Amino acid sequence: MLRAALLPWCRRLGQSAPPAQPGCGCGGGQQGTSRGTSSYLSPLRGTAPGVVNVFDRVLKRKQKNWAAQQLEHHKYDYLKEEVGGRVADRVYDIARDFPLALDVGSGRGYIAHHLNKEVVGKFFQADIAENALKNTLETEIPTVRLLADEEFLPFKENTFDLVVSSLSLHWVNDLPRAFKQDTDEIQVNFPGMFEVMEDLQGMGESNCSWNRKPLLHRETMLAAAAIYQEMYGNEDGSVPATFQIYYMIGWKYHDSQARPAQRGSATVSFGDLGKINTLMSHGKK
Repeated sequence: MLRAALLPWCRRLGQSAPPAQPGCGCGGGQQGTSRGTSSYLSPLRGTAPGVVNVFDRVLKRKQKNWAAQQLEHHKYDYLKEEVGGRVADRVYDIARDFPLALDVGSGRGYIAHHLNKEVVGKFFQADIAENALKNTLETEIPTVRLLADEEFLPFKENTFDLVVSSLSLHWVNDLPRAFKQDTDEIQVNFPGMFEVMEDLQGMGESNCSWNRKPLLHRETMLAAAAIYQEMYGNEDGSVPATFQIYYMIGWKYHDSQARPAQRGSATVSFGDLGKINTLMSHGKK
C-alpha cells in the first residue's frame, strides 16, 4: 500500500506514569508495563439539549475500540502520529511550561509522545475508547489515562494549564461553533478507494453518523471507486485522499509571559514611527 512521505517521527521517550492522586479520583498508571485507567464514562446520552445529534457516539466508541485492539493497529497510526507531532510543535512554540495538561480525545497519546517533561509536567489523556488508553505510546511525561466522553468531561473550570486535541473533535456533536481558521492539509496517496476505506477503518475513523447507510451494494462501491479514479486519479494509477486538519490549543496565562500593555499607555504613536527612523538616519550622518 502506498504511503505519503511524512515527516520523520520524533524520538521515542521512556514511559513513566504516576500513581493515583489521593482525593482527585483519577487513577494513574504504574511505571513499567502495568498501566491503569480510570473510568468516568457515564452511559452515552447522545448530546446536550438543543444540540443537533449528528453522530452515534456509542458506535464511534465501538469503532475506536475495535481499531485499537487489532494486531497491526500501528499500520494505521501514520496520520495521527504526524498530526500529533505538529500539535506538539505548536506547544513548543509557546514560551512557557505547563504543569498540568489535558489531551481531549487522546487516543493512544499521539501528542504526549512528541513532548517532554520539561514542557509538560503531567498529562491527563481522556478518550472514549478504553482499548486505546490501554495501549498508549511511550512518553517520558507522567500520565493519567482517563476513560471519558469528550462531550461530558469530568473536570472543573480552571483545572488545566494547557488543553490540546488532535483528530478527535470532528466526531463530537456538542461543538459551540465551527472552527474558522487556517487549516493544514495532508495528502496521502492510495492504490484505490478501497484502500482508503481500509485505512479509515483501521484508524477507527469509519462513518458513525445516524443517517449513514447500513449497507452499500457491491455495484455501488465499484462504481464509486471507478468515478473516484476517473476524477481524481494520479498518473501512476493511485488516488489521493486529502485530510483537512484543524488544530486547537488553549492555555492559561502565566506570570513568565509578557502581558499586552493597557490601552492608551503608549508614549509613541504609529504615525510617528517614520519620523523616528528619519531622525535616526540624520543622527548617523
